Order: sequence, then C-alpha cells, then structure tokens
Amino acid sequence: MLVSGLRTDPDPIARRLTKILSGSTDDGCLPLDLPRPNCAVKITVAIPTLNEAATIGDVVDEVKPYADEILVIDGGSKDGTPDIARRKGARVVFDGGGGKGRAIVTAAREASGDITVFFDADGSHDAKDIPALVAPIQEGRAEHVTASRLLGGSSELHGGFDEFLRLSGAAFITACINRRFGIRLSDSQNGFRALRTDFLRSLTLVSRHTTIEQEMIAKTLKAGGRIVEIPSHEHPRRAGKSHVNPVRHAPAYLWSLLRDVLL
Repeated sequence: MLVSGLRTDPDPIARRLTKILSGSTDDGCLPLDLPRPNCAVKITVAIPTLNEAATIGDVVDEVKPYADEILVIDGGSKDGTPDIARRKGARVVFDGGGGKGRAIVTAAREASGDITVFFDADGSHDAKDIPALVAPIQEGRAEHVTASRLLGGSSELHGGFDEFLRLSGAAFITACINRRFGIRLSDSQNGFRALRTDFLRSLTLVSRHTTIEQEMIAKTLKAGGRIVEIPSHEHPRRAGKSHVNPVRHAPAYLWSLLRDVLL
C-alpha cells in the first residue's frame, strides 16, 4: 500500500524472492537478457577522444536524440576537446591517457545506462543507426551488437596503402575469429558497437589499443554471450588523422589475436 507517498512492504524478503524467481526488475520490467518491448531502457553513448576539438561538438549534438547519457572519455587532449564536450552537455571523464582500451574500460565503469554504445569522435559513424544497434539487446537477442562496414559500406577504408593494410588486417582477424568460434561475422574491428552494460562490466578487458575491439568480441563469445551484426556505413573522418598506425600497431594486433582468440 502507499502511505504519504511511501511504499510499505510487510514482507520485503518474500517480495524480493518472488521478484528474483519471476525475473522482474525494480521497474517491473524483465532483465535485459529477456525481451523488454514496453520498458524504457537507458542508453549511454560513450565517445573516446584525443584531440578531437574539430568534431566533438557536432558528434555530441548528433547522438543527443538517441542518448540518455553522453559520456566523453578523454585521453589527455590538448586542444580543448573536454571543454567543448562539456558545453554541449556531455559528461567528461579522463582515462589517464592509456589508449582506447583504457577508454573502453573507463566507460564500462562510469556508464549509468543499461546499454552502452561506443561511438567514434571523428564523425565517421552514423548516429541514426543507434536505434538499430541497440534493438537486439532491448529485444533480448544479444549482449553485444556490432556495426559492420562490410555490410554497410565504408567511405574511409579505401584509396590509400594504410587503408588497404587496415582493411586486409581486419578481414584476416575476422576470419580467424569466425573459424575459432564457429560464427559468421563480417567486421570485428569497427568501433561502433553496443553492449549490455552489466555484461560489459563482467568482461576482463586488458588491451590498451584499438585491439580492444577484437578482445571484446572474443571474450563475449568465450563468456557465452550472443553477438549480432547490423549494417552501418562508415563516413570519411571529418578532420585530423586516425590514431591507428597499421604498421606500428601490427604487433599488438597479432599478440591480441594469439592471446584472446587462438588460445
């Protein structure tokens, strides 16, 4: 019953036991690993940044319609990126400059949403795809959803030698993941993805670089999680240069492939 706006509960232990057995949550909805079509699910959009002042303001504006929380994880920008993000309404946290892997782990710890969407700060991702990205999690069909550039096309990975190396390396690693786990992914490396936040926190992630993407996929599968792909087009970076050097970072990718996928 309700008394003066407060809910009284004569037997909280019995109520809690009933709730656990029925699988419901405090909002009367089922947990995220079961379909919740009529229940609100809070979305955190996490944006790792390092010197992205030219694009971060527009990117925050673009994700606003789809986010309950916008979390910018900054690696020590010197160009005013954090200040711009704050003015646009994002919450800014600092990861100590440990690379994208540290940013992902920091986002997992800081996110308040039921689902965490990772979104690049360079303007290459399409915010309008966020609803399609989170839908399989909301429907209880997946713990981890990735956006595939192979299915949606890329205006970024073409034309230059570095882009050729990145695309070839991504295809090789994806083929290894598919063979190891018996699945059929087309793109294991895109940073645009969504995970159930509680599931994300259960993964022990150790990569410092962009190898975090393949580590998240491998550890999701090893933990029995379900992965779904959706098509999404990758647009050209709007400003600056990619922080990924395919030659310099190749040893890290190979080590991650051995440690996280093949062993």
